[in-house]
Amino acid sequence: MILSTVSSALIFVEKRRLMEVIPDSVIEFLTKWEVRVLILFSLTLQILLIALGNRRKYICRIWIRIILWSAYLLADSVATVGLGVISKNTLDEGGRNVEDPLNQLFWFWAQFLLLHLGGPDTITAYSQEDNELWLRHLVGLVIHTGLAFYILLVALPGSSWLPILSIFIFIAGVIKYGERILALRSANSENFQDSMLTEPDPGPNYAKFMEEFTLKKAEGFYVEAAEVIEIPVPTHHSFPDDKGKLIPEAYDLFQTFKRLFADIILSFQDRDSSRSYFQNLTPKNAFDVVEVELGFTFDVLYTKTSQVYNMGAIVLRFLTFLFTCFALVAFLCLCDRSKYRKFDLAITYVLLVVAICLEMYSACVLLNSDWTVNWLSRRTSTFTSIIGWWYKQQANKQRWSRKMAQHNLLDLCLRVNPGVCSRMQKLLRRIQKLLQIDNFLEKHRHKTYVDVSPELKDLIFKELNKYTRIDDCDPAVLWNRRGSFTLETYVHLSLGWTKEGEFDQRILLWHIATDICYFLEWGDDANNVSTTSIERKQISDHSKHISDYMLYLLVACPFMLPIGIGMIRFRDTCAEAKEFLGERNLTSGKTKAKACKKLLQVNTEVPPAKVKGDRSKSVLFDACLLAKSLLAEKEYRWKIISEVWVEMLAYASTHCRGNHHARQLRKGGEFLTHVWLLMAHLGITEQFQISQGHARAKLIVK
Repeated sequence: MILSTVSSALIFVEKRRLMEVIPDSVIEFLTKWEVRVLILFSLTLQILLIALGNRRKYICRIWIRIILWSAYLLADSVATVGLGVISKNTLDEGGRNVEDPLNQLFWFWAQFLLLHLGGPDTITAYSQEDNELWLRHLVGLVIHTGLAFYILLVALPGSSWLPILSIFIFIAGVIKYGERILALRSANSENFQDSMLTEPDPGPNYAKFMEEFTLKKAEGFYVEAAEVIEIPVPTHHSFPDDKGKLIPEAYDLFQTFKRLFADIILSFQDRDSSRSYFQNLTPKNAFDVVEVELGFTFDVLYTKTSQVYNMGAIVLRFLTFLFTCFALVAFLCLCDRSKYRKFDLAITYVLLVVAICLEMYSACVLLNSDWTVNWLSRRTSTFTSIIGWWYKQQANKQRWSRKMAQHNLLDLCLRVNPGVCSRMQKLLRRIQKLLQIDNFLEKHRHKTYVDVSPELKDLIFKELNKYTRIDDCDPAVLWNRRGSFTLETYVHLSLGWTKEGEFDQRILLWHIATDICYFLEWGDDANNVSTTSIERKQISDHSKHISDYMLYLLVACPFMLPIGIGMIRFRDTCAEAKEFLGERNLTSGKTKAKACKKLLQVNTEVPPAKVKGDRSKSVLFDACLLAKSLLAEKEYRWKIISEVWVEMLAYASTHCRGNHHARQLRKGGEFLTHVWLLMAHLGITEQFQISQGHARAKLIVK
């Protein structure tokens, strides 16, 4: 008892001290304006979410992720705090005055906070982890709805029309909040996987078959169980060259291949049907189909799309829009606005008008989506002219970033020279190390982007498709070789030693060797190319882009590559490269071609591993040894390098789990994901292991 009294006294003293520190004018201002600030801030966050939520699937820049991440986290918190402040004021003695115009407005605004908690259609989950927390959001729905309902009950005895209008906004808020919970629940990994499982199939009635078999045999007949071969029904496709067929064909494939994102095995019939379809496509059309499929996947996992494309959801969406419009009209026509302050009236108008505009914007986004085009295309008899026009509008629609991130080891080492850093730079690095963000910044500071060109898509598609046409050959085995299949074709180069080691080691080896070959052949000014070398330059550019992209995956997205010690090898190699270049004063603006020449001048007669041992995982001079062998093969050099990189890209994509591919869709998509899904369509994956149909048998009685 004494301790409780003492602690209460201490808390009281601390509060008094705090009030002495903060001026009374500031406290009065916060008390008077906190609700208004919270409601306007919540509205601003909703506008940001709905405007940027859908754009992140084709914008890979970090600024949009920072803004969306901040808005997504703040939106629920601000709305929750706003509801808490209004409900607390309602519990106070002064807040129970139902005839007070300010209280009536606050109670009306509280229902808009519930509406904001429902979130926009364009973003329900920022990441896949949010879908896993759908139960937490369900608890939030109960609590927030309870608070809003309590405020509504307190307001209802009033003589104003505002409590009646609050009911309509409350219902609209509950509907939108419920849609959000259902969307999160359906995208949850467990429910997402369960939704794609077929109904339990007991198969043919074995017991009944054997009873008949035994009975006929007992009657003295010669009985034989003969297997009936079921001939699969061929699938007829209308290829995307046909007007308006791209999106519906992609949707049909999406319905089957979305199982890969849940790590569900597909059937050989699915493989054969998809392979026959893709083998007749051009590289552009093949990647276009994959792009549309991944767009559907993004919508299912991160938006409310799965909840709004049915008749019941459309009716509910129409009701929310109707209720909000009615609230605006009724407020203009029925409420006595003279008793409210002009600023408060302006806030009310803004809340109502923006809510209606956001509903209209959501409807426009839905109408302009591939889901609507797919729905219309299946009703050709009624909407033929509409489909033709709509397809033209959607043909060049950007559905992903169409970019590859790039990370280059030698560029990183050439830009950094610790010996010439200013005091300010050294201080910043110490601060970064103290905050433990130095490694994170090191990964992303030197990241750049390049466009995924149509020529690069052509190269990859032709290389992948080449082996699917070989009889009696499983392409999944061929593309499980990590680049060794190409090297076996060029035995005279004696590059068999590069086939050994882990996958991350091979990425670093070929990355550095590709970089050295590229800059020694084309120099630092790689744009000045003669007309006779355009094709050679193009394939070398493709090789370098894949090389830098694979290093980016190794450094920034190691979860998308096979397990290894990639970061240890990368850092050890960087350390050796920085030491070598620093000793020769080749950092801080020196040309890269000169640095490559210096690296090749090192005598590698003795294998580096024999000198360095196994403690350091650096592969710098092993890569130089590889570069020397490649430089000796002038005619087929870039053909070899490009084929090796396509093999390694294919190997990485097939060894990345589906949920990791889905995870990257929220960041503008990874090119690796497009290659992975394309390979699955061509049958180059190990996830085809189920034979559909039953081995039917019939009795033959003689």
